[in-house]
Amino acid sequence: MRALILSDIHGSALAARQALSFFEKFNCDKIFLLGDTLYHGPRNPLPTGHGPMGVVEALAPYKERIFAVRGNCDADVDLMMLDMPIENEYKVIEDCGLHLFLSHGHIFMPECFPRTALETIESTGFTPEKNNIEQKKPQIDVYLYGHTHIWKLEKNFRDVLLVNPGSTSLPKGGNPPTFGLYESTPANDGESGHAKFSIHTLEDGEEIATMTI
Repeated sequence: MRALILSDIHGSALAARQALSFFEKFNCDKIFLLGDTLYHGPRNPLPTGHGPMGVVEALAPYKERIFAVRGNCDADVDLMMLDMPIENEYKVIEDCGLHLFLSHGHIFMPECFPRTALETIESTGFTPEKNNIEQKKPQIDVYLYGHTHIWKLEKNFRDVLLVNPGSTSLPKGGNPPTFGLYESTPANDGESGHAKFSIHTLEDGEEIATMTI
């Protein structure tokens, strides 16, 4: 899988189109959309190129390839306009032997997010197999989130890799507009698989940080 990681577009059609241009440039097949897509938010200025309907139109051709979660600025009407399945709080993706936890970041705090989070979040804690042996919920390897508008690529003290692509339109912390990229390579001929996460500038796609697990 190769996925474009986008967050906090906040209604900038200009930023959305520019970010989506890298879908083809990097030969992606999926998009991880981490929330705050259309509304600029009451505490934020209007981003350059603001036009929520332009964002809707830019995302529409990719709607079958998008894994999306809801941000704190995403209202019901926004989700209706986007016309794609959007998980309310989180989504878990299994790929290349890894479990990726996608959420906006305003509900599940990244800094203390544990690998065993699903056992608490999904209250049953167990799933039965065909042989009736109870199996624990899978452990989370990577937490992908947005919300802070500041990119991050590091492990927390619970050994979960934190991946924040930053914001495409309203970056903070003196950072430029950024997006992320996920690339997985499955195990083959006795070699173990691996996954690479990287952060790129929106202006020209330059890679500014990378980590492989």
